[in-house]
Amino acid sequence: MDISLLWIPATLIAAAAQTARNTMQHRLTETLGTLGAAQVRFLYGLPFALVFLVVVLAVGGDPLPRFDTGFLLYAAAAAAAQILATVLMLATMQLRNFALSTVYVKTEPVLVAIFAVAVLGDPLSLAGACAVLVATAGVVVMSWKPGAGAGSNWRPALLGIASGAFFALSAVAFRGAIVSLDSGSFATRASVTLVAGLIMQTGALVLWQALFRRDVLRGVLAQWRSSLPAGFMGAFASQCWYIGFALTSAANVRTLGLVEVLFAQFASRRIFAQHASRRERGGMVLVVLGLVLLLYGTRGGS
Repeated sequence: MDISLLWIPATLIAAAAQTARNTMQHRLTETLGTLGAAQVRFLYGLPFALVFLVVVLAVGGDPLPRFDTGFLLYAAAAAAAQILATVLMLATMQLRNFALSTVYVKTEPVLVAIFAVAVLGDPLSLAGACAVLVATAGVVVMSWKPGAGAGSNWRPALLGIASGAFFALSAVAFRGAIVSLDSGSFATRASVTLVAGLIMQTGALVLWQALFRRDVLRGVLAQWRSSLPAGFMGAFASQCWYIGFALTSAANVRTLGLVEVLFAQFASRRIFAQHASRRERGGMVLVVLGLVLLLYGTRGGS
């Protein structure tokens, strides 16, 4: 296979692994809360990320790339955005069912396009503009229920979209960190960025919890047996996402990653016995259609 196309299987594997990790974290929120469950992916993912890096360096023979200020700034911004995104995602899952929560978060590619226009001045094609409208309509369809209070409908949608916004920021920043490294193979640069981000995230959360929420930190450490699988799947998913970022644009990777919506729907039905209504399934279709249009618009504008 052409190396430039490896981002496709890497993204598909990442989406499947992330669905598994989200399922595990969703269960951990019952005992650890959202902050504790968020910490699990970082604290218990770091050892596995270090193993991945050692293996990549041993197999590829690359030396460690040289870090500069740009890399560290990109990695720090991405790390902070990902922590916020994870906490918001888990909070959304506590308010809505697992599959619909994933759909809310997966408005991320649309938000990437919006950020590109607002921050970078990148043009948005007609197909891209249609994608924003269609995907937004899908979220509205899923959120609105006749005769129900507005707060009960919109809170999970807003939390999910906010989570998607921070995931979008983290994806763009992690992509920036990867391409800022001036040496090493795509796998080496992806692995180094993953380890750097997890060190920052783990350190920040452990320090905050040690100062203000020692009960949460004790709970996370006490449940290490049930947390290790979630940590592994989180690190494995991130490793594959970052390989994708090293080979193509974040928009391409995150749009193909929408297959996670289908994986999440399967997990929601099989594991949590949660079922979406006909209206909610229609909303899912609109969101996925909008994000497919976004990919078409991104390619058309390149």
